[in-house]
Amino acid sequence: MQDCGEQADCAAPWRQENYVWDSVKKATFILSSGLFVFAAFRNSVTWHLQQFWGASGDFWQSQWGKAYDFFQGNEWILFFLGTVVIPIIAFWLVNGLLLIVDVTGKPQLITRYRIQAGKNDPVESAKLLQAIRMVVFNQVFLSFPMVLMMYPIMKWRGNPCGTELPTFHWVLLELCFLGLLEEVFFYYSHRLFHHPTLYKHIHKKHHEWTAPIGIMSLYAHPVEHVFSNMLPLMVGPIFLRSHVATVMLWFSLAMLMSTISHCGYHLPLLPSPEFHDFHHLRFDQCFGVLGVLDRLHQTDTVFRASKEYERHTLLLGLVPLSETIPDSPKKK
Repeated sequence: MQDCGEQADCAAPWRQENYVWDSVKKATFILSSGLFVFAAFRNSVTWHLQQFWGASGDFWQSQWGKAYDFFQGNEWILFFLGTVVIPIIAFWLVNGLLLIVDVTGKPQLITRYRIQAGKNDPVESAKLLQAIRMVVFNQVFLSFPMVLMMYPIMKWRGNPCGTELPTFHWVLLELCFLGLLEEVFFYYSHRLFHHPTLYKHIHKKHHEWTAPIGIMSLYAHPVEHVFSNMLPLMVGPIFLRSHVATVMLWFSLAMLMSTISHCGYHLPLLPSPEFHDFHHLRFDQCFGVLGVLDRLHQTDTVFRASKEYERHTLLLGLVPLSETIPDSPKKK
């Protein structure tokens, strides 16, 4: 029988195994409960979704048909507009509004929701201009060519610019699957870039901002931008043979969610950015997007013991969570 030396050393592997098993059981319970509820209300939910899609489906199909005819069926142009132009416009519209707040430090209506009080109030102009230049470089010289390279691959696998739009049910299912794939690819690539060697030469650039702002979602070393920002988004649509309309929706939503995660403000009715904001603050916690793999690999233990975790929820009122759940008084 192996001599453990100290009980703590013997207990550590057991605790790790028990923790993973506990996470698996919890995940199974949540998924099975969700499936049960969905099955119970399937007919009602499906009916409402069909009513919604029936009211808007013909409209969007008509718009797609007009765009297809306007560009005379040129699928290169349609693919470029859907996967590059529209997502980038959405990115800069949202970030343009956030930049006004970041630069001016106004209005107080928004700045009162700042997560890290006193940071970027307002943001340094020179530092901001450097960040904007890097973001534009990544978009023009990396994102554009990579997305355009998707077209021949997706054309080989299917018909990404077909005249018929996918059904609402299929788009919803695709988005769920795309989100899970992004979680896997982003989590492990992100953790890889936190290896000391890669971090020092590559990922450290992204972490120059311990209190991030919206455009930090694309502020990264070119190598990181390719392997951690772009590829996790592109793998799913290629694998699923997605329609360009779905890819457009997916890219736009992904960039919007990434912007919210980096914006530095916990605003009402928007997804909580506390999770990723804590990553920028602590570096060694919260590597994923959804938090599923962080829970499995115990890379959120410090976060779950923090006040930030208590605030990591959807804000339904107008009072900032930093006021309703204030930081604990510092010990003297």
